[in-house]
Amino acid sequence: MANGSRQAAWEFFGAELKRRREDAGFTQVELGSRVFVSGGYIGQFEQAIRKPQLDVAQRIDEVLQSDGIFERLCRQLIDDRRYADYFAEVVELERLATRLCEFAPTLVPGLLQTAAYARAVTVAANPFVTDEYIEEKVTARLERARILKDAARPEYWVVLHETVLRIPVGGPGAMAGQLDHIARLMRERHAVVTVLPYAVGAHPSMGGMLTLMDFDDAPPIAYTETSFSGTLVDDPGVVKRAQRAYDLLRVAALSPEASLALVESAAEDFRRCASTT
Repeated sequence: MANGSRQAAWEFFGAELKRRREDAGFTQVELGSRVFVSGGYIGQFEQAIRKPQLDVAQRIDEVLQSDGIFERLCRQLIDDRRYADYFAEVVELERLATRLCEFAPTLVPGLLQTAAYARAVTVAANPFVTDEYIEEKVTARLERARILKDAARPEYWVVLHETVLRIPVGGPGAMAGQLDHIARLMRERHAVVTVLPYAVGAHPSMGGMLTLMDFDDAPPIAYTETSFSGTLVDDPGVVKRAQRAYDLLRVAALSPEASLALVESAAEDFRRCASTT
C-alpha cells in the first residue's frame, strides 16, 4: 500500500472511530478511560495524527461493540509487506514514540544504516532473491530513518557493542561509510550513541538486541529480536526489567565523546584497509 493510500485509510479509521464513538454516546475522554489511553490520544486517532496499537484497537472494538472492525483495519494497515510480519507493528510504533532506546550487540540498528550497509545485510540473509526485492528492503529501511530528521523526531539513544564497529559488513569501504554516517548523526545531535567496549566483558543484555519505546500518552514498550522473530512486550514488570538492563548498559558504555572518537577511529581503520585492496 502506497504512503498516500495508507494515510487515507488511517483517516477513514479515524472518521469511523469518531462516528461510532459519538453514536455510542462517549466523549473522547470517556472512551479513552475505558481503553486505557487519554482522551487526547483518542482525538489524535480520530484525526489520523497517531496510529493506535493493535491491543488498543481491540479494546475499542470491545467497548464500542464494533464487531472487530478496528482490529481488522489496524491489522491491514500495519501489514506492510516490506517488513517481516513481526516487525510491521514496530515500524508504526517508532513513528509514535517520544523516545527510542536501542542496544545493538552485532548489527548497526536499522535507523542508523546506510544504503550500502542495508544492502549487504539483506543480500547476506537472502542470497537468491531478485535485485528488486533487495532494493525494496533497502528503500524501506532508509524511509524508516527519516524520523530522525523530522521536526518532531524522538529522542534516540543507542548503545552499540564494539563488535558492531569491527564487522566489515559490505567490505571496508562500505563499513567506513557506515561509521562516518553514525559519527555525523552523533555530531549533529540526531542521536546519542555510546559504545560498549570489549573490555566490559559480560553485560546485562547478552541475549541479544533490545529496543525500548516511550510514548506521551501510553505505557512504555520493549521489543526484542532474534534472526527470525521479534517480540513486543508491554507487561509492566518485564518492561521495567528491560529498562533496568538498559540503564546498566549505559553505565558500562564509554562516554559520548570517547564513543565518537572510537567510531571515527574504526572508520579510519576501514578506510585505510579499503585503500590498500
